[in-house]
Amino acid sequence: MDVALVVAVVLALGFALTNGFHDAANAIAALVATRAATPAAAIVMATVFNTLGPLIMGEAVAETVAGIVNDLDAASFVQIMGAALTAAVLWNVFTWRLGMPSSSGHALVGGLVGAALIDAGPDAVNWGGFDGARPYGVVGVLVAMAISPLFGFAAGVTFELAGRRSLRRATRAVEGPVKGGQWATSAWLAFSHGANDAAKAVGIIAALLLATDHIDSLESPLWVRLGCAVALSLGTAMGGWSIVRTIGRRIYRIRPIDGLAVQGGSAAVIFGASILGAPVSTTQVVASSVVGTGVGRHRWRKVRWGIVKEMLLAWITTLPITAGLAGLLVYPWRWLAG
Repeated sequence: MDVALVVAVVLALGFALTNGFHDAANAIAALVATRAATPAAAIVMATVFNTLGPLIMGEAVAETVAGIVNDLDAASFVQIMGAALTAAVLWNVFTWRLGMPSSSGHALVGGLVGAALIDAGPDAVNWGGFDGARPYGVVGVLVAMAISPLFGFAAGVTFELAGRRSLRRATRAVEGPVKGGQWATSAWLAFSHGANDAAKAVGIIAALLLATDHIDSLESPLWVRLGCAVALSLGTAMGGWSIVRTIGRRIYRIRPIDGLAVQGGSAAVIFGASILGAPVSTTQVVASSVVGTGVGRHRWRKVRWGIVKEMLLAWITTLPITAGLAGLLVYPWRWLAG
């Protein structure tokens, strides 16, 4: 059991790392693509604010993720979490190698559901719904993830139109303030991302420690939050650049004012979701906001819809693939945790 627990915790940190390949890169994609910052400077900024996010306000999302699987005996719980994390990490690495933005959140939820169904049946899954505006369980999380790209698209359109209207008579003198604004909105986006995506791994580790009686509540230890935040940021530095190119150039070639709209709109959506405890996909929100920005500029033809279709296909297939893979991985995890 102790070996299985250690491996599961390491995999949770690995999930945060591979999440960084995808989602943390999105926090700096527009900033780098528009040359408002060098990659090195952007990584330093993202590291700082990704770390602050889960330390200051990540508990709500962590509790939501931790509650997807119902209370089980310690061995079954570790098996389910281990199988789900393995499937999610493998999928993250596979899609990253293709340079395809994918949802780490969908991969994790699919893995949790698939592993829980195979290991302990439908009763092991907290199917959930909504408690007021706050989502809980599988249904609540999936609804939040499904509607967040729509909010991202709307925010991209809105911020783009507002920016164009306010700067329609501006001269080149505004270039400096626009770049400064990009730094501010990118920092906000990195903070919001840390509060949402790092918190997913935080919630999993806290649930593992609680199930195995190493802590007595879902309030995560400081080392867990710091470890997940650092792993997330390392993922950006190590491997996020193919995703940065896709988000910043391949969907729609954004300019500085577009970058300001993308980052500001995405940050507002993800920050609001984090307050509600709703796990969302930074990739989906940012990518949808990029499309919204292109539409806001009345340049439908400039949006590369073939790339958008590829991304949609990856998002749709993530849940069933990771669920099936995690279901298969339950069996080796039973041996490890047995």
